[in-house]
Amino acid sequence: MAKLAVILNEREAREARVLSAEFDKALSSEMLFRPIISGLPPTVVTGFRKAIEAHNNELQSLLDAYEAAKAGDYSALQRRAGNDPGLGLIVGRIARGLTQKELGRKLGLKEQQIQRYEADRYTSISLGNFQRVANVLGMQWTLGLSDWAGSGWNIAKQISAIEVKKILKHARENAWFAVQDVDGPDEEESFNYLQRYVSNHIVKYGTPTLLRTGFHVEDHSDDLLLVAWRARVTRIAEEMLVKRQPEYNPLDISWLLELVRLSRHVDGPARAQQLLHSKGILLIVERQIPGMKVDGAAFLLNGTPVIGLTLRRDALDNFWFTLLHEVAHVILHYRAGLNIGFFDDAEAADIDEVEREANDFASNMLIPDEKWKRSPARITKSAAVVEKFARELEINPAIVFGRIRKERDDYTIFSSVIGANQVRKYFTTEG
Repeated sequence: MAKLAVILNEREAREARVLSAEFDKALSSEMLFRPIISGLPPTVVTGFRKAIEAHNNELQSLLDAYEAAKAGDYSALQRRAGNDPGLGLIVGRIARGLTQKELGRKLGLKEQQIQRYEADRYTSISLGNFQRVANVLGMQWTLGLSDWAGSGWNIAKQISAIEVKKILKHARENAWFAVQDVDGPDEEESFNYLQRYVSNHIVKYGTPTLLRTGFHVEDHSDDLLLVAWRARVTRIAEEMLVKRQPEYNPLDISWLLELVRLSRHVDGPARAQQLLHSKGILLIVERQIPGMKVDGAAFLLNGTPVIGLTLRRDALDNFWFTLLHEVAHVILHYRAGLNIGFFDDAEAADIDEVEREANDFASNMLIPDEKWKRSPARITKSAAVVEKFARELEINPAIVFGRIRKERDDYTIFSSVIGANQVRKYFTTEG
């Protein structure tokens, strides 16, 4: 169920009802809810409760749209499907009151073939067979000119040759492509390969009009560097998803304290990646393209949460805060923005409400406010006092030193104890 923006068959509807019932039980019973949030700071608990309420409301809306379509009113389901032609065919089947088996009979195909078509939203079907299904359903398709690509790198526009060269140089240095694909003197062929690499990503997944960069909303849909970087992270995630991946459970946050406490280990970043993967969240480290100003990103790939980190500043304090900030987006905003994506610059000053929620979540998970306000570490100049406080919290002292530097706006202090150059070495294969 986590993979859907719309419900399109009875199996998905059953899964949605089961998940919604689990949400209802957790929200209505303190006995069931308490183990889920045991030991977590109040700010995190409040945010989580709000998130699962929003998630449950969205599930109900999905179910309502599906049931209405079955009853003959498919307007809500059609709105959710948007302009996706594959989803349009499935909505058409539902609107005609046909099961997958019944549609298969009309086409002379087995039910399993229709299930396969619908599972990948008809992306694997030939144009001729696509039209055949449309004809059987009594659907007509028209094509017309509109504005250029819209959201995403507009591959029909003139783009900066400097940016293209910058990306190609970065791609070669960081093994984005096979050597034979971009190596050699033919600059035009290299450009064409890059264009295919990025445009294929846009065609398959699209690029949102608004990307949340700088902890506030800006339109970066034509930012070629950012779109190319996301295409790279997405391709790595696709390769990882070919292997068996545990499904993300939005009702389970019992692992959060374990994640934070992994910071105590020398190889904590690597362990964090493994833990997140076991919970259905992909963590991918990919160097930023020179000129980008992104520390972390969080988005959905076919329903799987993906966190991308650039390690723009290779230090433990920055790693753990940025990681928890992106984890916050996954947990708090799974149904409220993660499908669009969050692309964050930790150095930006302005923040909006959504980013403030993620900041508060990350800060409190690492150092709960109620403990921080009472701790002498806030005002001390002694590294020993800070280290003692970190041991009490069971976290890496670099996290506390980093918070002190930020709150005092003095980055000259404790510079030798924030874990500089202690992260990237655990991600030498970048991902």
